[in-house]
Amino acid sequence: MPCTTILVGKNASYDGSTMMARNEDSPSGIFTSKKFTVINPKDQPRHYVSKISKVEIELPDNPMRYTSMPDAPSTQGVWGEAGINEVNVAMSETETITSNPRVLGADPLVKGGIGEEDYLTIVLPYIHSAREGVIRLGKLHEQFGTYEMNGIGFQDKDEIWWFESIGGHHWMAKKVPDNSYVVVPNQLGIDSFDFTDALGEQNEHMCSADLVEFVTENHLNLTPHEEGYSLADEQHFDTRAAFGSHDDSDHTYNTCRAWFMLRTLNPHLEGKGATFNPESDTLPWSMVPEKLITVEDVKYVLSAHYQGTPYDPYGKHGADGERNKYRAIGINRTNFVALTQLRPYMPDEIMAVEWIAEGSNVFNAFVPFYANVTKTPEYLDNTTDKVTTDNFYWANRLIGALADAHFNTSAIHIERYQNTMHSKGHEFIIRTDRKFVAEQPADVHAFLEAANDEMASIAREETTRTLGNVLYTASNGMRNSFARSDA
Repeated sequence: MPCTTILVGKNASYDGSTMMARNEDSPSGIFTSKKFTVINPKDQPRHYVSKISKVEIELPDNPMRYTSMPDAPSTQGVWGEAGINEVNVAMSETETITSNPRVLGADPLVKGGIGEEDYLTIVLPYIHSAREGVIRLGKLHEQFGTYEMNGIGFQDKDEIWWFESIGGHHWMAKKVPDNSYVVVPNQLGIDSFDFTDALGEQNEHMCSADLVEFVTENHLNLTPHEEGYSLADEQHFDTRAAFGSHDDSDHTYNTCRAWFMLRTLNPHLEGKGATFNPESDTLPWSMVPEKLITVEDVKYVLSAHYQGTPYDPYGKHGADGERNKYRAIGINRTNFVALTQLRPYMPDEIMAVEWIAEGSNVFNAFVPFYANVTKTPEYLDNTTDKVTTDNFYWANRLIGALADAHFNTSAIHIERYQNTMHSKGHEFIIRTDRKFVAEQPADVHAFLEAANDEMASIAREETTRTLGNVLYTASNGMRNSFARSDA
């Protein structure tokens, strides 16, 4: 699944939260409707069967409640994608990543293995920390194998871990530095790996137990080394050279996205020469941002269309050959973006907030919801494959399609929509937090569900208003218009 991910460590965020966000983008020519829902323990399968690979997995009998963003309808499987469970652990899956023939020859992908369709369902209800998520998914990879290369994020209030598959059964994972952020387009992202840590204390690195032997036996280490060298003692292993892709297409599809996100959050990197450009293969996996990162910053970079550069498809300054040279981050076939925010300064009951936007990110807006609930608002949970303005997904898809065709004249409506929703979202969170702390409600779920319904009503009102404004502007811009009226 073509997607884009950003991970923000707790000391790199504006409020000390860990934040994890990812666009789910459909393949070219496909648009997948999504819904925001809750999976309660009674609805969690105990015997899981994948629709794509047909793999069958016996699941534990003690699942926890969790939020999910499944396909609607789920004709090709669940595809839960992003969620937070009842003990405030989040998961984002998956960032489809690339590899190379040497890896896939040594450990071929498994046709009947697990994949993106399955991951949230078979992992998130059973983990109590980000580290547990890495360990559980690692064991599942080793047992069942996978039919695709993927990157998966795990998050709790203290840590974020990034998991990447290597071939059909192998894997590695790295902790996001607390003071840094990570950006991942659709390619293997981790740039260096400490085997001494992964095989020892596992403070910041984990991997499949036989990864050193796998690399050695299959001659995957491409870094020159002297006689007597021990890979098990390597603290700066070049994972991209060993496990990643080295295709020309990466430069127009992947590295360009990482470049834009990095230049936005670290603008003074510009001017560093050939090592920092849209086609650089050496862009860092993690960086310390120049200022603390906000929710709006995350939304901005995941909505990017190379604005302010010659590569903007909506721009007027780039040459014809430049404006569509690179794959945008905010693309037409984005299904949704979810930002999971875990706020350590709030009580456990209201710590977890999930910011949701649906449709093309250039034209949509974030709306926050509390995750500690047993149900989600109808406006976000009632999505089907039927086009209607009665739910958040389709209303935003309509806004995007109309506004894209009339970008310059509709831009003001989109800007107002985004600013209004983000302002009202923060106001909603502040007000609800204070009310919860003051009242200490006995029924936490009912309190938060009522609050979420209120936020959904605000979102529906603003989304409907924006749709009307964009429709009016687009109607005035129709090619068959004529200035003279009939009278």
